[in-house]
Amino acid sequence: METEKYLDLIQSELTKMPDFVKEYNLGTRHSLTTSYQYLTEIRRFFDWLRSQNLSSAKDNQHVTIDTLAKLRRNDIMLYIDYLGHIKNQQGRLNSPTTINRSINALRSLFKFLTVTADNNNGEPYFDRNVMLKIDSLNSSKTLNYRAHVLESHMYTGDLKYQFLDFIDKEYEKQCNKQALPGFKRNKERDMAIVALILGTGIRVSECAGVNMQDLNIKDAILDVTRKGGQRDSVPIAEWTLDYIIEYKNIRKDRYLADNKENAFFLTRWHDQTRRMTTNAIEKMVNKYSAAFGHPLTPHKLRHTLASELYSVTKDQVLVAQQLGQKGTSATDLYTHVNQKEQRNALNEISNLDKHEQ
Repeated sequence: METEKYLDLIQSELTKMPDFVKEYNLGTRHSLTTSYQYLTEIRRFFDWLRSQNLSSAKDNQHVTIDTLAKLRRNDIMLYIDYLGHIKNQQGRLNSPTTINRSINALRSLFKFLTVTADNNNGEPYFDRNVMLKIDSLNSSKTLNYRAHVLESHMYTGDLKYQFLDFIDKEYEKQCNKQALPGFKRNKERDMAIVALILGTGIRVSECAGVNMQDLNIKDAILDVTRKGGQRDSVPIAEWTLDYIIEYKNIRKDRYLADNKENAFFLTRWHDQTRRMTTNAIEKMVNKYSAAFGHPLTPHKLRHTLASELYSVTKDQVLVAQQLGQKGTSATDLYTHVNQKEQRNALNEISNLDKHEQ
């Protein structure tokens, strides 16, 4: 269902785009969510080009390659300035992160048009890539500040076990009568999902996509489909296996799953057995974590695993491999999460100074 939703959204965006954007969408390997986000950013950019008379097209479908080929760095900087002065749906000004997503979408499009596309006798559409002159915005917050905020929204150490214990033994005491039957039916499944994300660091979309044959419980290995469709295998923390086995033992009977049902995490809706969606997992984690008193998202569960793995190994490459990231730039943040080490290092310097006096 989640896949069908994004396919429909992507198709809806593409119907209002010129042919070269349709070709771009076919020629790039993004996840469905990234493809949809990038297309919405391209639509916003085309809307702005027309509003500023940089394009004379009557609608986005008629924006021309020639318009993009002639854009200057100053044009793009004006667009970035525009993004920084408009408000989002929550009524707040766009953050550097949001603006950088727009920049990344345009980089992706211009790279395709100037490098990847094989349009005319094996040549790309045009040569000059204006986006090579555009830097991403620096976040106004330092890594230490972001790490401090992140640390307050993670379940590191014993807190993750307390959270699972809360779901197991305490949550039903606060659950209203209408929701109690659903909680009891899904408790083992929900705890297995939380444990699997905490024990592997997989993305919520990857968790929703887990199939029966992807789990090798004997060797504690999970096969997973990463963003972009690549297959990967990741180790599972041993402490999580009991939760997964407990759910697996009740999965077939509890959710009336026949042998043809491939999805591992299931739900019953209107007397039908279906794969649990990404959106449903996000709502489930939010519900339990809010009741626990420490609201968070499945993405913060992923952060938890990454932070703890780095604190044990001090190996950013290993963390990146576990998370399914192509480089280590995204793992820089985890090197700053545990500020106790910074304090210890500062104290050690102070102690050395005292000995030298």
